[in-house]
Amino acid sequence: MTTPERTIDAIRSEIATLTTEASNPRYPDLAALTTTELVAGMNGEDALVPAAIEKQLPVIAAVIDEIAARMGRGGRLIYVGAGTPGRMGILDASECPPTFGTDPSLVVGVIAGGQAAVKQAVENAEDSAEAGAADAAALNLTANDSVVGIAASGRTPYVIAAVKAARAQGAYTVGFACNNNSPLGAAADTALEIEVGPEFLTGSTRLKSGTCQKLVLNMISTISMVRLGKTYKNVMVDLRATNAKLHARSERTLMQVTGCDAATATSALAAADGHVKAAILAIMTGLPAEQAATLLADNAGFLPNAIDAGTRPGTDAS
Repeated sequence: MTTPERTIDAIRSEIATLTTEASNPRYPDLAALTTTELVAGMNGEDALVPAAIEKQLPVIAAVIDEIAARMGRGGRLIYVGAGTPGRMGILDASECPPTFGTDPSLVVGVIAGGQAAVKQAVENAEDSAEAGAADAAALNLTANDSVVGIAASGRTPYVIAAVKAARAQGAYTVGFACNNNSPLGAAADTALEIEVGPEFLTGSTRLKSGTCQKLVLNMISTISMVRLGKTYKNVMVDLRATNAKLHARSERTLMQVTGCDAATATSALAAADGHVKAAILAIMTGLPAEQAATLLADNAGFLPNAIDAGTRPGTDAS
């Protein structure tokens, strides 16, 4: 339902100015093309996305530094979106626990219409500013939290209201849109606006805009975790071996990082209760797994610092 301030005519006028809603002049008649031509066309359009992102890398880096600093003080990273952007946020958030061993409450995806909207469209959910504000209020945000509002158009009422409410609570806010000079960008502390141009299929922002969102959210979560010490060298060391694949990956990681053999990796991983980072520290310092875990905690989970502390002269590795 639209509000009096947002009549259908006003929305039509807004949409007419958006590059994400423009018709792509390179493909005026998709049905007239062969399948090979269609595949090549979509691939060509997708190839434009990284170049568009590259123009905004300084902004993305600044956003990550702000988010990581707050997460380092105990804050959360929260993505808010409607439709495809909401699903992208949920996808990125859901991958953080298995990849980085984080608590599910640390990175959260919020979607207009609630969990039902993950699988199917919830009519009018994105138009409710009231719901956006209420969902943000329910998060009990603090100054250590970061909220990234995502909307291809940059004009989704639910997302704008959520960002405004989050900012009012003191959270750091980012307005991530695929159009320049967006209301969403204006509502946030930082505007992250990446124009990817008209879609291959006019108005289908699950395509290039969705690809852009996926790539940028990958950067935000992954690099934030690097800054939080969730990686070592270029490997995942905070994962836990909770299934056969992860167990094999964990053992391989131990052998790769420490140079140990498979038997040592298996034993160390079992002693550390499947915690790769603690097992690495135990092998590299000679400390028992329990003491290695304590040393990690004493060093805020930063493995290089813990290794340094555990290998200093006088450290008890008996």
